Amino acid sequence: MSLQVMSVVPLEKGKAGIRFDDGTEVVLYKGEIRKLGIEEGCVVTEAVYDKILNEILGKRAIKRAMHLLEKQDRTERQLYDKLKQNGYPESCIESAIAYVKSYHYIDDFRYASTYIRYHQEKKSRQKLKMELMAKGIGRDLVDAALEEEYVSDDQKKIAELLQKRHYSFEDADVSEQRKNYQFLLRRGFKSSDILHVMKQERQ
Repeated sequence: MSLQVMSVVPLEKGKAGIRFDDGTEVVLYKGEIRKLGIEEGCVVTEAVYDKILNEILGKRAIKRAMHLLEKQDRTERQLYDKLKQNGYPESCIESAIAYVKSYHYIDDFRYASTYIRYHQEKKSRQKLKMELMAKGIGRDLVDAALEEEYVSDDQKKIAELLQKRHYSFEDADVSEQRKNYQFLLRRGFKSSDILHVMKQERQ
């Protein structure tokens, strides 16, 4: 199998984007391109193509993934999106993710559990679930992490948040009630729980 180079486009930081006739796009350093003898219109052998994907970009994607995870913990989806943004081909991204998963450098259940422990004092169960799913963690995994880690009482948490906001249950006017009600809704608390606390505390 051989592939034709359809375009070589200069990029910043001494790099260039290469597009092959099978639709694959890769980013290499200009020095690497010269060593491989790649130029627009040329045909590369299967051996050269494999070298680009496996020896050069495959290893680079793993190093990039490790560097990203050193900075902060990420979900599998977040890591995938970041590597995609960095211009790595699909096969290299999949290999890099498989590598870091094999060493448990990424673990979506661990991420979800840690996130819940850290944020549950300020956010409702539903809000945490929505945020974790937005980060690409599957519903079943999120539910399992919530079942294991979530221990806060939402109504108690609502009362504590209102106290921190110096909300006066006795003196708050309609405008103040509405403002705090909307604030708690945005935090993911149920309307029934919010109204119950506001009514209960006024009695």
